[in-house]
Amino acid sequence: MAPGRVSFVNDIERQNSRGAENESGEVCEDKGYYVQMPDKIGDHPEFQTPEVRSLSHCIRFRSVLLTAICIALLACLSLLICLSQPGLGAAKNVKDTAWSKILMPCTSKREGSPSVADNYLSRERTAFHFQPERNWMNDPNGPMFYRGYYHFFYQYNPDAAVWGNITWGHSVSTDLIHWQPLNLALVPDHWYDAEGVWSGSATVFPDGKPVILYTGSSNESVQLQNMAVPEDLSDPLLRKWVKVPQNPMLVPPPGIGYTDFRDPTTAWLESDGLWRISIGAKEGTTGVALVYKSSDFLDWSLQSNFLHEVAGTGMWECVDFYPVSLTDKNGLDTSKVQVNQLMKYVLKASLDNNKHDYYTLGTYSTDFKSFIPDDPTKDIGLGLRYDYGKFYASKTFYDPVQERRILWGWVNESDSELDDINKGWASVQTIPRTLVLDRQTGSNLLQWPIHELESLRGEKVVKQDLLLDGGAMVTVDGASGAQLDIEVIFKYPDVHNLDVLPEQKEYECSQGGAAQRGVLGPFGLLVLASDNLVEQTAVYFYLTCRPNGKWVTTVCSDQSRSSLAKGVDRTVYGTAINKPLTEDFLSLRVIVDHSIVETFVQQGRACITSRVYPTIAIDRDAHVLLFNNGSESITMQTLQVWQMSSA
Repeated sequence: MAPGRVSFVNDIERQNSRGAENESGEVCEDKGYYVQMPDKIGDHPEFQTPEVRSLSHCIRFRSVLLTAICIALLACLSLLICLSQPGLGAAKNVKDTAWSKILMPCTSKREGSPSVADNYLSRERTAFHFQPERNWMNDPNGPMFYRGYYHFFYQYNPDAAVWGNITWGHSVSTDLIHWQPLNLALVPDHWYDAEGVWSGSATVFPDGKPVILYTGSSNESVQLQNMAVPEDLSDPLLRKWVKVPQNPMLVPPPGIGYTDFRDPTTAWLESDGLWRISIGAKEGTTGVALVYKSSDFLDWSLQSNFLHEVAGTGMWECVDFYPVSLTDKNGLDTSKVQVNQLMKYVLKASLDNNKHDYYTLGTYSTDFKSFIPDDPTKDIGLGLRYDYGKFYASKTFYDPVQERRILWGWVNESDSELDDINKGWASVQTIPRTLVLDRQTGSNLLQWPIHELESLRGEKVVKQDLLLDGGAMVTVDGASGAQLDIEVIFKYPDVHNLDVLPEQKEYECSQGGAAQRGVLGPFGLLVLASDNLVEQTAVYFYLTCRPNGKWVTTVCSDQSRSSLAKGVDRTVYGTAINKPLTEDFLSLRVIVDHSIVETFVQQGRACITSRVYPTIAIDRDAHVLLFNNGSESITMQTLQVWQMSSA
């Protein structure tokens, strides 16, 4: 190993770190980390004595100073060239060449500039998304309601802005928007969790007492299931938790690897009087959800068959399992559902192979204690995802106060690890989302920001009935800012009277992003857009027609031009959406909060979360525009933009 090269201390950290993720979603082997001393100290000045270093430092200082001056002069010259390119502002019938200038900015002109880093990193922190004051955060854990407070736990490194020393952070709220941090709830202080207090869930018993089940990584890196209970049930803040003497409660069963056994679900109570939990695992390359049962929550036995399995999907993390109603929008408590209720079950798994969260709808056999998907072609890893952007390790809970099911999701950074260290923090959680069955399609969920978010809305700008000709771009006056809640509705175009038909092939968002010009699209919004549009995040629709005559609507979130910073993810995220023929509109709700853009499509039928790091499109220098880069006209029916307060 070369001096200074970093690598994981052992395989278990490499396999299970959810923080070391590169732009393609793969686990990087250069994070997490230790530094090996060099074999030859003399070849590496950083390990020499002060006397040896002094002369070489003087020589290097002059060289570095001269180099820095030259780089600064070149950067200033490049910046002037980049900023001198004309912005188009509000215009119509823009030619393709003009669109190319706007949608393909000279991103290299400012990359890596120290002045840029100083200017923007401190402003990337979100204002109303959940994140701790400092350091690393990942999976949401154990959300619940207890004696007037919502409790939220999360994977946390109290020592640094990178993954490691994983504990459970803890915060409380009365509205799921404004949060008060508390002391750490669980720390790695026993042999069975010495390498980390990993993910788990909270269960509230019928008598109101809460209990936590979590995965501990032992001193030998074996994944074990453990339990903790409140020290003082009279404390509504549940500030102290005690690990039970029976820990570990569960060890990996035969056939399951020591490092492939984690993240217990919230327990559910069935009509036979037994509690059940599911735990993620894998057999070979088959992802599985194990099921354990218990009468007293202490002694657990393994069910002979899996809750569910899907070949080729690899390790299932953060499994979630819950019912949704077929008849109303209220959530369902898993432990209180009745056999004759009209409902479906949702099974969700976070796939360690690709770092995406998949869910599928189906039924739960109480006789065989197994899950049967409605559509095997849309099973775990094959079909639906909660979110088609930066979103992983999600967790739901039942809110007994408002009878709703709420979803949390972890959103990691997509800038460099060095940037995270310089910021002093890494990762946020999505806005909590309500989950209901989409009764129009019956085949997917609808996700929507909790209504409490609307309490942060302030000044509003409204636009109506605007025709966007092909090539049009219109600035939304009064809508500048980096904290926005935007709702826009477009009229679904008349696809039967087109002069020119679109190409009859599937459209991929990565095919040029918003710069790819078609007949019906791209059209939508530019948010966090700079004055000259060299920085912008495009959220848009694109319509195509298949050879069989079926029209397909694709929605995309284009990060390729979001930032001039160096080393950030520039992926263009997106998916085709299931739009019923009865809907004559296309809608977007876009939540903008400095470095995060959450998009809810068609009233929540699909979601896309992006991490963006604008360097000049900051605060009031960040603008909103409507655009249509297609050749056919599009009608914007209603646009509402709210300024958002900080939580």
